[in-house]
Amino acid sequence: MPPGPPLQILALTRYDRMGASSRLRLLDLIPDLAAAGIAVTACPFFDDAYLRRLYAGQASSPLRLAGYYAARLRTLLRVGQTTPGWPGSPDLIWIEKEMLPYLPLALERRLLRRRPYLLDFDDAWHTRYAGHASPLVRRILADKLERLAAGAAAVTVGNDWLGQWAASAGARLVVKLPTPVDLRRYPDHPAPPVSAAAEFRLGWVGTPASARYLAALAAPLRRLAGEQALTLVTIAAHPAGLPGVPEEFHPWAESSEGPLLSGVHAVLMPVPDAPFERGKSGYKIIQAMAAGRPVVASPVGENRVLLADGGCGLLAEGPDAWVTALRRLRDDAGLRLRLGQEGRQRAASLFDRPRVATALAGVIRQAVASAPRSDNHRPVAD
Repeated sequence: MPPGPPLQILALTRYDRMGASSRLRLLDLIPDLAAAGIAVTACPFFDDAYLRRLYAGQASSPLRLAGYYAARLRTLLRVGQTTPGWPGSPDLIWIEKEMLPYLPLALERRLLRRRPYLLDFDDAWHTRYAGHASPLVRRILADKLERLAAGAAAVTVGNDWLGQWAASAGARLVVKLPTPVDLRRYPDHPAPPVSAAAEFRLGWVGTPASARYLAALAAPLRRLAGEQALTLVTIAAHPAGLPGVPEEFHPWAESSEGPLLSGVHAVLMPVPDAPFERGKSGYKIIQAMAAGRPVVASPVGENRVLLADGGCGLLAEGPDAWVTALRRLRDDAGLRLRLGQEGRQRAASLFDRPRVATALAGVIRQAVASAPRSDNHRPVAD
């Protein structure tokens, strides 16, 4: 740990541990940052109960939603106060996407009170405002996240596409920070062989919001299932229920996600070529690497970067290309082994959590050092 008192960081995450972006890009890194002399106090906006209701198709009541906003406002109003277990006047506020969803920038600017902040994006969140169906939302919020990025001490992004967006918005420091993976949660063992008597096991992890991506593979998977035994292993909130595709469903759990992926032969990552999806950070590919399994993915956004040389997976566009790619992996055990081993090595060298945490600690220290020395606060861009 560096000498002197630790830096004090207030992390305003969007979700608690059930939310993948918050868990992987912020919450999981807190112990590593503590070891580097950076103390983080995390305050989620939504709790896990919110996501459970959302995934069950149940809307939160207006009163419950108001409670989330009230809790976030109380957190922000406490900034500067000295109480036990509270960072008091933090050196930096670490914000996942935004502090107050669907509220104007002017309110966030007032609550920040010229304090320096670090923004993190792993998705193209700005497209949700700019392309919103409501003209009022577009008029008030279309450029909210761009203006937040312009006033940040630093912006961390999960891919090159988001980096270009942040730079074009006027962000002063933009750092590509991949979503880390904890290799200890992914057993490193060979997959069982594929034969006429043993099914080809394909894995997919996702939320109800991304289930429609998998549905696009219904026809290719059905064709393959008609040729040889196949099982689609889904790790999600609900079964995929693709007609004609045998499925083994597992409710998502943090403790079982890694072992389940390590038990398949290949991992699927289909996404459409659309603005929001171009901003995705390819985490399912990183998970496949960690599990030592090849992946087949759509050639969209960061997927192209992660699989550019074909060293740990295949890109496929269109039903016929998906069938061809999956057949190759099904029928060639040597190819599966080679791609899986290369992926595991890349995960260890590029995406393992301690490595990403070290890079993040450097960004945090640089962001704090860049704040004006008079009051250690940085204004939000007008």
